[in-house]
Amino acid sequence: MSFKTVWRGTGLLLISALLLAACAQAEEAEIVGGFEIPVVEDGKFNVAMVLIGPHDDGGWSEAHWDGLNYIEDNIPDTHVAFIELVPEGADSEQVFRSLARKGFDLIIGTSFGYMDPMEIVAEEFPEQMFIHLTGFKTNGENYGNMFGEMEVFKYLAGMLAGSRAKMDGNPRLGYMATFPIPEEIRLGNAIMLGAKQTCPECTMDIRWINTWHDPVIEKEGAASLFDAGVQVVFTGADTPAAGDVATEKGKWGVNYDHVNACQTDGCLTAPYWTWGPIYADIAKGTIDGTYEPGFQYFDSAAGGMGLFGFMEGQTPQPGIEDLPAEDVQLVRDTLAAALRGDFDRFDVFKGPIFDNQGNQILADGVSLEQLDLDGFAEFGSPCSTCMYWWADGITAELPDL
Repeated sequence: MSFKTVWRGTGLLLISALLLAACAQAEEAEIVGGFEIPVVEDGKFNVAMVLIGPHDDGGWSEAHWDGLNYIEDNIPDTHVAFIELVPEGADSEQVFRSLARKGFDLIIGTSFGYMDPMEIVAEEFPEQMFIHLTGFKTNGENYGNMFGEMEVFKYLAGMLAGSRAKMDGNPRLGYMATFPIPEEIRLGNAIMLGAKQTCPECTMDIRWINTWHDPVIEKEGAASLFDAGVQVVFTGADTPAAGDVATEKGKWGVNYDHVNACQTDGCLTAPYWTWGPIYADIAKGTIDGTYEPGFQYFDSAAGGMGLFGFMEGQTPQPGIEDLPAEDVQLVRDTLAAALRGDFDRFDVFKGPIFDNQGNQILADGVSLEQLDLDGFAEFGSPCSTCMYWWADGITAELPDL
């Protein structure tokens, strides 16, 4: 037998083995509601993440995707996978259930509307851990929710925006809010309360865009605010539309979510998330059995958030350069206090605070409680001073719930 014959035979066997492996892999794959469900890796701790937007959106979803990869890079013997562009509601319930059936040990859902579907699936799979972002439900056993005090960083950005608008002689801000949920009203109020620290005469318009991620709608929303006379536009959505449109119009935008969201000169700053260390702690605790899911709301000192241009090693954006030194120093001092743990969300929402109808929401020295920050009574929350009010200076009516 010639060497060539032996090689051909070996090659055919190798090709056959590869084809069989590929077929086996294909058999393991499952399509649910148009989504391909990833598979686990044997012998590893498997983590799956469900994203509301694309993993490379430059905003919310990409920040979570970075955090997911941080787990795999920093915790031995872990495997991570993700599914992107999963709508809230029934579709997400199918995806969560399929991931649980595949055997993922930790499943993370990254949008408010995943809350009820994930709660249902968590009850069906008590041996696996489920973590939900931005909601307010937990069973205290294998289903918890998590968020961080981003209101502090929106408050700081509000200080900068107020200073910028006052310097420009146009004390009008705008906020592109996504959906009428406590998170969006809370962050909008934090912006306004911060702006009042540097620009007492500032006001803020609201545009509801009813999407977390839509580049076209976000650009249209930003443009409509600028065209209506606003000087600085904030976004609660995922893309860098506010800063991009601001650059085109010679005004200012404040982007959100990702450390790289502020890439144009018209972007004043961007409050952003750094999920990696937070997710790694949850993964470690789940692996060793010490993690207890519940209402986790981490503070600024946990290292999960930042204000672009003001963190270590960063350079402020061009729009900061000519602001009054005392305003910039106030931002730096407040940020430093937050990172030390000496200033938190309860300081942001400390009275006296009045709403935009002239009603006193909080008396002098009185702070909101966590349930107040998170909830609407209309959503079943036992909050006392619920987050259904607009702060003084916001020129909008409350949204219908």
